[in-house]
Amino acid sequence: MLNPNFVVVGAFIFIFGSIGYFVETIQGKVKPNKVTWFIWALAPLITFFAEIKQGVGIQSLLPFMVGFIPFAVFLASFVNKKAYWKIGYLDLACGSLALTGLVLWQITKVGNIAIALSILSDLLAGLPTVIKSYREPETENYVLYLTNAIFAGITLLTIKVWSFEQFAFPLYIFLIALIIAILIKFKIGKLFK
Repeated sequence: MLNPNFVVVGAFIFIFGSIGYFVETIQGKVKPNKVTWFIWALAPLITFFAEIKQGVGIQSLLPFMVGFIPFAVFLASFVNKKAYWKIGYLDLACGSLALTGLVLWQITKVGNIAIALSILSDLLAGLPTVIKSYREPETENYVLYLTNAIFAGITLLTIKVWSFEQFAFPLYIFLIALIIAILIKFKIGKLFK
């Protein structure tokens, strides 16, 4: 187990890895889906507040940063003419389910339920990006996702008490970010065409 302060090191790694994506969003080299990135900002921030309420501690820096960086990308996407609001059926379905999860959290007001529903919301909102990373990896940058997975991995290594509120969100972020990074970096979808 690592010292919990290593979470801060993970945060800096993630910030460093995010700068390129932020710049490429402004330049139009990557094409973030605004709906996904907005929900990717909102759901982790809800998790952050739920974790604080549950007494998680410094490990709650992960959901804060995982919400803050997508919010910055969401804002940058308005400068990028190639970023899109193009909403298809999958975007509508995932976005609706994600927002439903957030509304259910508001109704329940229970910290672990909030974390679980935020993870579900984040996952559902991210499905279009997972699919896009598989089909069109050239429209994404794997570094942001890889550094996010590293940040989550470091956070997991600092956990002393393996309770749901401590490990659920970091484990989810580690897995989803690693999957997306692999899909983009190795162009997995292009191998099966």
